[in-house]
Amino acid sequence: MTHAHLASTEAAVQAVREIAHEFRLEMTVTDDIGADQTSRRTAAGAFTVLDPDGSLPHEAFVELGGAPEVTVQLYPEDDARITVDGVTFDDVPRDAVPAFLRSVLGGLAHVKGRIFPPGCWLIVPLPGDDTYKERIWRSTLTPWLAGRIRD
Repeated sequence: MTHAHLASTEAAVQAVREIAHEFRLEMTVTDDIGADQTSRRTAAGAFTVLDPDGSLPHEAFVELGGAPEVTVQLYPEDDARITVDGVTFDDVPRDAVPAFLRSVLGGLAHVKGRIFPPGCWLIVPLPGDDTYKERIWRSTLTPWLAGRIRD
């Protein structure tokens, strides 16, 4: 499944902004611009703003209000880290972020539990065949997560 191509961090922030508006959620954004500011550029020297290729890296941290608690860390390398009620999904392609958020906010995401082997997973299905799964512990289930259990 191909997703709409989000060519930049700013395009991804705008897509998240549209989803927040669609679901009537508050949204805050913190931008870090420049190689000396972004989290994955710790090797950049002080006051080194451009990457070696001359580009200006842009990273954004987005918090959505409401339940579940959702944060999105957008990286310059075309990927994101999305956290849903304490469950972290690393390496989500930036282009998949809008579909991921729609799945979570639209009620498609669910928790699947198994007795053997024991465990629970937060499952976030996307259009097509893409599905993201992260293991969670029953002891860390929030009310939102607990309300989405499908055994």
